[in-house]
Amino acid sequence: MRTYMDFVRQAEAEGLKIGEVVLREQELELETAQEMLLKRMRENLQVMRESVQKGLKGNLRSFSGLSGGEAAKVEARRLRGESLTGERLSGAIAKALAVAEVNASMGKIVAAPTAGSCGVLPAVILTVEEALGLPEEASLLGLFTAAGLGMVIAERATVSGAEGGCQAEIGSAAGMAAAAAVEMAGGSPEATAQAAAIAMKSFLGLVCDPVAGLVEVPCIKRNATAATIALAAAEMVLAGIKSAIPVDEVIDTMADIGRQLPCSLRETAQGGLAATPTGRRIQLTI
Repeated sequence: MRTYMDFVRQAEAEGLKIGEVVLREQELELETAQEMLLKRMRENLQVMRESVQKGLKGNLRSFSGLSGGEAAKVEARRLRGESLTGERLSGAIAKALAVAEVNASMGKIVAAPTAGSCGVLPAVILTVEEALGLPEEASLLGLFTAAGLGMVIAERATVSGAEGGCQAEIGSAAGMAAAAAVEMAGGSPEATAQAAAIAMKSFLGLVCDPVAGLVEVPCIKRNATAATIALAAAEMVLAGIKSAIPVDEVIDTMADIGRQLPCSLRETAQGGLAATPTGRRIQLTI
């Protein structure tokens, strides 16, 4: 069973980025030329851009009526210069909400790694790209870096909320986004592992408790908070801070915690916020 540190060691030995190592590995495993793999990833990135733009318009509403229009509110506040968190972080929050709202309204998104956590990676990738003025190629490699971590998590643990709780969905997305952000900002392969570990540790034990069984409450807002945690993890690591627990041990811990979570806290809408009086009332009105 592979580890993320396998990618790190290979990248460091050959003077490559994690994204380049993952791209080359996929070329061999899928027997597909790198040019074609990059083309497919570019198409994914374009879907991410379009889902952000669509969500920020503010005219989306989910069929349940539980969500829609909140990304535009954050974006409007940011554009007015009123943000408490600064232009970049508030922009990431708006982007994460935007993509998650597109998902809730049955729009086209990229599952990264799941539909319920689809807003985190686009928000972070596009925020870093804009902040540093990076070419699209940097974002594409960042996505391959995120994909490499996602593959390891899927093998060693799970990215399914039904199997491992929301830590497996939103936590994995945050780790993937943090690793990508560090690489895009010029961090070392080892630094991407540190950022992923810090981000994922922040979500250990997080339950999956969708109100009324819909991927809206609290899922959409968790996308926004996860994007901020991913960026915070990247910021710390780029400043020289390290995780005391290695990333692969964090992944294995997440798997162990997921196995211990009761069924009611794994996407069944039988526990957590879904079981609150308000959660039950919402379920009855939809």
